[in-house]
Amino acid sequence: MNHPKRRIYFAVAAMVAVLTSALAFLYAKTRAYDESRHFENLANLREIEHLDTHWELDALKSRVGINTHYDALVAASPEFHRLVAELRAMVAEGLTDAPSALEQSIEALDRSIEQKADLIEHFKSHNSILRNSMAFLPTAADDVLGLVDAALAKTAKRPAGGMRRVPEDTDDLLLAAFIYGHDGSEDRADKVEAALSRIDADTHELPAEVREPLDLFAAHIRTVLREHRIVIGLLNEISAVSIHRHIDDIEALLSDQFGQASIERHRYGSYLLAFAALLTGLLVPAAYSAIRNHGVVKRINRQLQDANETLEQRVRERTRELHAAQAELVDAARHAGMAEIATNVLHNVGNVLNSVNVSAGHVSGRVRASKAAGLARAVAMMNEHAAELGEFLTQDEKGRLLPGYLAKLSEALVAEQAEILDELGRLTNSIDHIKEVVATQQSYAGASRIVEPVRIRDLVDDALRMNAGSLARHDVTVVREIPDLPELPLDRHRVLQILVNLISNAKQAMDATGGRTHRMTVRAELVDEGTAASRLRLCVEDEGEGIAPENLTRIFSHGFTTRKNGHGFGLHSCALAAREMGGTLNAHSDGPGRGAVFTLDLPLTADASLKPCAPPPLPVPLLVPAAA
Repeated sequence: MNHPKRRIYFAVAAMVAVLTSALAFLYAKTRAYDESRHFENLANLREIEHLDTHWELDALKSRVGINTHYDALVAASPEFHRLVAELRAMVAEGLTDAPSALEQSIEALDRSIEQKADLIEHFKSHNSILRNSMAFLPTAADDVLGLVDAALAKTAKRPAGGMRRVPEDTDDLLLAAFIYGHDGSEDRADKVEAALSRIDADTHELPAEVREPLDLFAAHIRTVLREHRIVIGLLNEISAVSIHRHIDDIEALLSDQFGQASIERHRYGSYLLAFAALLTGLLVPAAYSAIRNHGVVKRINRQLQDANETLEQRVRERTRELHAAQAELVDAARHAGMAEIATNVLHNVGNVLNSVNVSAGHVSGRVRASKAAGLARAVAMMNEHAAELGEFLTQDEKGRLLPGYLAKLSEALVAEQAEILDELGRLTNSIDHIKEVVATQQSYAGASRIVEPVRIRDLVDDALRMNAGSLARHDVTVVREIPDLPELPLDRHRVLQILVNLISNAKQAMDATGGRTHRMTVRAELVDEGTAASRLRLCVEDEGEGIAPENLTRIFSHGFTTRKNGHGFGLHSCALAAREMGGTLNAHSDGPGRGAVFTLDLPLTADASLKPCAPPPLPVPLLVPAAA
């Protein structure tokens, strides 16, 4: 491509990038205002208005004695604050430049609510005093009348006029006070004060034992007069606090903002449509040029393909010769490890058979303990009363229990069936895994030993596959850190035998830790010793129960094991196999409960020099699915 065309393409690409950015900006502007917030704000305003009406109504109910407690008045204040806070937050989020008028209206609404809350608190205090005095008036009147009757009974001569008028004046004052407490008019207040004045005029003629309770009675009457006027005044002030006016102001401001946002959204939508049309006009020529260039590239690729076919023909001839030699080696390798790998096959199959036995025993136990016998007894009971089945089910004591029993029995049988089917699924999976283990191992049968080129990643995958059922059953997560190593000359069946045993031991060590994380890591790397030869290092790391320091030197001894049902020859045979290949097998642990690492070092011949390979990838967990 010449320079002028290249500059043109760069200019077109830059213009497309600018237009695309403009489209993204315009689209964001059309979505800048969320209409749903507007309607949520209106809903909050309606709820505040409704709550204010109920607040005043509850105060009136408390005033006349319909509400004997103030729970509704107390609960309203935090609900007001919550709604106002939500309104303020949604207004702040919905607009980039919060308008001061709307904020001032919300603050005014909040202040009005605070003012009304303070008035409500004063109302509660004074209304409680009023209610308590009203409730005590009958008791105080009874005390006065009782003492007057007692004093009259003790007086032999005719009592004074004040003493005779006390009972009548007390009853009149009590009645007038109750009427005033419910009516509240000033005319009633004048009558109460007139009756109170008559009693006060006669108080000096009364004996001390009568005057004291009468003064207490009169004091409560005066409390009723005083507190009633205060309560009525507070109710008037509560009603005068204008919350509805602030709500109307906020609603008007929100409606104005909603209209302005709608106009702005339509304007940016028109801009968006224009820019989209312009971008389409630029992309059509670019697409035509790309299609034309694709034809040129396709023609050049065809020429390269013809050249590659000639080269590939020569490579195939050489490869065919190498495959013939490799086939002989592979055939010999299949027979090399048959005897020793057979032991591992039986060991792996034995592990799966343990799961099969557990599943079969569980299914057998569930069948023996099945509640189906209860169904037979229930049917037999119904057959005994077949002639009067309806009467038996409705009137007989056992018959009335039978439908409920059948319902519970049905639920139990369904649960029992589901559990048995689930266990049979596990049993089937275990049997299928036995087939997979046998099929995987068939390629390693033999009696002789031979060194052949081996891909380490495939060898590790085979070892994990042989333990896949056990790993899945114990929920073990396997992490492979296997770089793209070249084929290496190894005794395939011996290395596989060691890996299978190390993976199985790591799984059993983690299973002994109970509820802790089950994670196993398998690593492989080439270690350059600075000479013509190199070493292959394979590591199996677990997070299991770990190894005590005193057992690290005995772990590979024949017959030594730390497990209750262990046989003590697995690690010993692995160590012997490593030694026969000229390598070493070592164990390391920081102590009990801190996991362990088993490292297999194998020498490579001088011919197996390090070949360039891709850097090791990041560890990728091989998640072994749990058995069904």
